[in-house]
Amino acid sequence: MTEDRVPILMYHSVAHSPSRATYGLSVSPEAFAAQMRLLAELRFTAMTAGQLAEAWRTGRGLPEKPVLITFDDGYEGVHRHALSALVEHGFTATLFASTGWLRGRHDAGGALDLMLSWDQVRELAAAGIEIGGHSHTHPQLDQLPDRELWFEVQRCRELLAEELGEAPVSFAYPYGYSDRRVRRTVRHAGFAVSLAVGNSLAARPQGPYALERVTVRRTTGPAEFERLVRGRGLARLFVRDRTLTKGYAVIRRTRQVVRKASETRV
Repeated sequence: MTEDRVPILMYHSVAHSPSRATYGLSVSPEAFAAQMRLLAELRFTAMTAGQLAEAWRTGRGLPEKPVLITFDDGYEGVHRHALSALVEHGFTATLFASTGWLRGRHDAGGALDLMLSWDQVRELAAAGIEIGGHSHTHPQLDQLPDRELWFEVQRCRELLAEELGEAPVSFAYPYGYSDRRVRRTVRHAGFAVSLAVGNSLAARPQGPYALERVTVRRTTGPAEFERLVRGRGLARLFVRDRTLTKGYAVIRRTRQVVRKASETRV
């Protein structure tokens, strides 16, 4: 691993008994704590998405072994279980919140499991966790018309700024899906960096609006986790994911053509 290749870990729920919808992409609190211990033993230094983007933008040096710990959606277990493990090792992280899924006055419904409250999000921010955007209601952004796309991105940023007193700088695409139009919209909304999935190490040539992450699942054991953070054998680990992604990309492009044709007729 070099300074130009950084592991960005993608987590979702951290829970003993997650919902059926989130189970595969959840990790148990015990597994998460063990993974954080391993990162500490391997002498990784945790950074936020904003810190990584700023370092690459300005040419500042990175720590010898940087790692990003990220959480998508905003599940309550990040506060209940993950925070204590992060604090124990002096790690920071980035939480990408779907603002319409969080519990409170902006709740738009549709959440897949118990979500963070806005007070808990504020407590995470006060503990040094970066809070980024993940859209308002977690749609597939590349399938939306321009007006709905802008609403999802901008509303998310506005609510985070309103509730936390500071505008977010980082964003992650729901489901990892984006295209040039989506990335342009995220940039125009004021975000400085955005993360996809890709299941590869992040690298500066990917650009600040398409940085790749590696997926941590409930089935990720200690040996596989170490391979993830070291960037070893990722193509073999995620061969099925990449095959499915390529096939689904054809479907998504077809849907986009149909959507654009429909908008033109209107």
